[in-house]
Amino acid sequence: MAELTALESKIGEVLGLAMAAQDATQKVEKLVREEGEHDDLSQTLQRMAKEAKETEERTTALASELDGKKTAILEKARETKQEATEMMSTYLGDDADALDGFEFLTMAEAGEVGHWSVVGTMNAKAHVPGLQELVEWATPIQQRHFQQTLEGSVQLAAEEDPNEPA
Repeated sequence: MAELTALESKIGEVLGLAMAAQDATQKVEKLVREEGEHDDLSQTLQRMAKEAKETEERTTALASELDGKKTAILEKARETKQEATEMMSTYLGDDADALDGFEFLTMAEAGEVGHWSVVGTMNAKAHVPGLQELVEWATPIQQRHFQQTLEGSVQLAAEEDPNEPA
């Protein structure tokens, strides 16, 4: 398998995070549906899942353009997805509720914003064809996802009884 540059490795990471985001949004949406009366949050999560899928597709297409690196980038993506999935399983145990889910997604989305910022910064020196356009497309979406998950967390927290035993 081809050896990856630092930037190509980061491309694999953002790809893996996009893959993991699809599973995470589905899991959290299930938690939201179980609690009911949050169609707005369910719709947000469905839109986020679609955008994560599109991010995966666009990033995979870019990886295909990197001479002989697609397989190695996809392997890095699978490793990253597995790590993110393990983190989600640890954070969202059997007793997880919708608030727990949104708190997890807030952390995950902050990580995605950070990763895309790193990719953009590294590409300022590398000038990989098509990558800057992908960064400029993905970064605002990730920033919006972070903001939406933060707002969802706050909305759900406001509905909690702060004096109720945990």
